[in-house]
Amino acid sequence: MADKPITVAETPLFVRQAEAVWDDSEREEFVHFIARHPTAGDLIPETGGVRKIRWTRAGSGKRGGVRVVYFYHDPGRPLYLLMVYAKARREDLTADEKRTVRTLAAMLKR
Repeated sequence: MADKPITVAETPLFVRQAEAVWDDSEREEFVHFIARHPTAGDLIPETGGVRKIRWTRAGSGKRGGVRVVYFYHDPGRPLYLLMVYAKARREDLTADEKRTVRTLAAMLKR
């Protein structure tokens, strides 16, 4: 757990996707959590350091949760929320999505 929360930046894609899977309080709860636990997610192979975390939605079963894809590299820089999607709709990133987030991660590391 981080001593103090880090800055969390939401990409436009993340914001659009979050509106489809969460209400405002659920989104706020997740952002508060990830700001204090930036390494909680698992590293996704072949993405240059992008992580994925499972998050349960209120009132939903195991398949009712979401996956949040994010990039965190350095405590002195923001954590970037890249994507969120319902687990029931898909499980993993496609090869094209992995390439895209790998390129984005490389730019954010600079």
